Amino acid sequence: MNNKYPVITLCGSTRLKKFMDVQKQLTLEGNIVISVGLFGHSGDSEVWENMDEGALTKTKEMLDDMHKRKIDMADSIYVINVGGYIGDSTRSEIDYAIRHGKKVRYLED
Repeated sequence: MNNKYPVITLCGSTRLKKFMDVQKQLTLEGNIVISVGLFGHSGDSEVWENMDEGALTKTKEMLDDMHKRKIDMADSIYVINVGGYIGDSTRSEIDYAIRHGKKVRYLED
């Protein structure tokens, strides 16, 4: 594997509309950036609007698992924590990353 470009997975609430800005910044710094596949809280409403509760639950579980696989592929995670906000899902991703030896960086201290 080529280690010339570190791989970073973005984590954070999708209601914080900073993902594209952070992705651009980290890419220009020479990183390969893995991001979310869709925005559950601040966009992509067409994905969610016609799902029944069972399908919604299964889809969210699948997306959470996929994001953990993205963390597996990365050297580190970058937490988008605007205003210091870290939700439950993001906290579980941070814990997962730490347990698997990944570096954790934050947008805000």
